[in-house]
Amino acid sequence: MKAFLDQDFLLNTETARVLYHEAAEKCPIMDYHCHLSPKEIYEDIRYENITQVWLGGDHYKWRLMRSAGVPEKYVTGDASDYEKFLKYAEVLGKAIGNPLHHWSHLELRRFFGYDGILNKDTAPEVWKIANEKLHQKGYSSRGLIMMSNVDTICTTDDPIDSLEWHEKLAADKSFPVTVLPAWRPDKAMNLEKDTYLDYLGKLEAAAGMEIKTFAALKKALAKRLDYFAAHGCSLSDHGLNYVMYAPASAEEVERIFAARLQGTMPTAKEEAIFKFACMAFLAGEYHDRGWVMQLHYGCRRDNNPTMFRKLGPDTGFDCVDNTAPSTETAAFLGYMEDAGKLPKTILYSLNNNDNAAIDTILGCFQNDEAVGKIQHGSAWWFNDHFDGMTDQLKSLASLGYLAGFVGMLTDSRSFLSYPRHEYFRRILCRVFGEWVEGGFYPEDMEPLKEIVRDISFGNADRYFAFPKKRI
Repeated sequence: MKAFLDQDFLLNTETARVLYHEAAEKCPIMDYHCHLSPKEIYEDIRYENITQVWLGGDHYKWRLMRSAGVPEKYVTGDASDYEKFLKYAEVLGKAIGNPLHHWSHLELRRFFGYDGILNKDTAPEVWKIANEKLHQKGYSSRGLIMMSNVDTICTTDDPIDSLEWHEKLAADKSFPVTVLPAWRPDKAMNLEKDTYLDYLGKLEAAAGMEIKTFAALKKALAKRLDYFAAHGCSLSDHGLNYVMYAPASAEEVERIFAARLQGTMPTAKEEAIFKFACMAFLAGEYHDRGWVMQLHYGCRRDNNPTMFRKLGPDTGFDCVDNTAPSTETAAFLGYMEDAGKLPKTILYSLNNNDNAAIDTILGCFQNDEAVGKIQHGSAWWFNDHFDGMTDQLKSLASLGYLAGFVGMLTDSRSFLSYPRHEYFRRILCRVFGEWVEGGFYPEDMEPLKEIVRDISFGNADRYFAFPKKRI
């Protein structure tokens, strides 16, 4: 019987073991999409205990605890940090097959040196060990990042953000990791939200201009794009229900926007027209600026209205959506290509049934502007587990060019999430090892190692070409 989480965890062939330990293991991390706080990085915050760094804000863990019948008091409520940790440990001990069981134990090993198994019986011991470590030198937010061999971090930032913490990080020569903003303009596009007009007021203040027309909205966003670019940003990210294709005249878009300013909510068709107009404008701006566009879709958010009213968004009540039409994704990319304005683009669907559609769409728009100009993003959110990652890798390999893949991201709010890159790299090497030892690919180790290094770090480093911090 194979031991749990030993040095060859998930590496089931000799080829996989060689590829991981000799090629993937030591590669730096390019964390090009996450939700870490630049303020917390700059202030180099420390945590009093493992609950604060591990369970605070982690809706993956919250969902698991709720699924096991844990009262909300111990999830997001007023229970003590110790009580919350004990409840999570009890649930984790029985979380067979859930990726959190792997991730949590990888984090305990890599950051806290704990090689045992966390469950209800060992929880007091782990609480003591982890908390003692957290009070040692090097266990601040920056220390955890440095411990993980991170090269670059891209946070998630709204167009109205001041980026003051990015300015301070860029000027701080004591911290060698590059921390850059990434542009997330969802709120500027969400015409259907009750809060939209309030948001426009904030965007007006940030851009220093009135927004009374759609043309003015585009001008304001362009001004903020300039501001973000001046702070090193060259990456956008959009959270969409799906990629909409609904071209209409400029007059029609202006009419829809004017009606919303007067308090009239848009119809579903009008919402699609407006969002398509926004995306077409922004994609053109990204192309002209040399930015990368990320499109995350296939998610239905905030499904539990009772809990949404209590806790707000991003608290564990989202699900996979099955209404993302590939025809509209392809049509949108074709529209931008025909205009000569298609930027480098990464497509992510939360529905793994979209893998083949994405991978065949990619091939329609590839050219020599970049290796893998249009990318199939890594298995995302509900797919970043063993089966989801394996399926995404095999689909991309079968229908596209896996060797050009930009690899893994954390998409996390926790400074302890970096072992997810290790998890991904082990699965990558496992897939390659099975292909080689099954006779599907030649045992040519040096080119294989190069592919593994590229997917682990090199491809992303070249694709994004982020400016490096100079110390």
